[in-house]
Amino acid sequence: MLTGSISQIKAYIERLDSEEQQRLIPGLLADSRSGVRDLGRRVQGKLKREALEFERIDRMKRIESGLRQKGYTLVAGIDEAGRGPLSGPVVAAAVILPEDFFVPGIDDSKKLSPERRDYLYGIITQKAAAYGVGMVDNGEIDRINILRATYKAAAIAVERLKKKPDCLLLDAMKLPGCNLYQQSVVKGDSTCLSIAAASIIAKVTRDRYMDILDERYPQYNFSQNKGYGTKEHILAIMEHGPCPVHRKTFIKNIRRRD
Repeated sequence: MLTGSISQIKAYIERLDSEEQQRLIPGLLADSRSGVRDLGRRVQGKLKREALEFERIDRMKRIESGLRQKGYTLVAGIDEAGRGPLSGPVVAAAVILPEDFFVPGIDDSKKLSPERRDYLYGIITQKAAAYGVGMVDNGEIDRINILRATYKAAAIAVERLKKKPDCLLLDAMKLPGCNLYQQSVVKGDSTCLSIAAASIIAKVTRDRYMDILDERYPQYNFSQNKGYGTKEHILAIMEHGPCPVHRKTFIKNIRRRD
């Protein structure tokens, strides 16, 4: 039985690793003090959540693990952000993760809060074996169309990787004209770890760029809508007309109020 106050026992447990905490749970749950038993249940719940998260991340690594077993050593996940907005660029990211990479909470960027995305962005960019980002602006999107612009952004992201990949994993698409082995993964940003990591980098990069554009064109509130076609954004276009970063082919049916 652990001695000391509940706060002292809690501080002691927090210094231990998960295996050591697990060994203490039976004693905590059998303690005569209700506060210690409550602490034991909280530790037990925390360890269960951690185990479930480890299993989830492990499942998200299965595609990369299978490719490594086939001899591919540098697997790059690719995803994009910004195909649908009325303004701003489309951004793609390519990420190569180490085989032992484990960061709790990584998921499809759309499922995460902005604060969580920013936090994970910092960890991914620090721990990734390599990452690259490609950006294609609204003018190029208007010139070649959004699909080709997305392909171009993804190709730029791959070119900017400091390590040359031997395999690409993409979220429900394949890059035309690329001679690397490619695998398209349906719902890849929520089922494949490297694609999910790429989705976070692409989303955070684009959101930060839209914040910069918001300073230049504050009347459109880009820092909040990120260029998407919200009611407020459409009304702003109708009132002020388009600005230089709007996609003309996307807003051709929005008329300015005279």
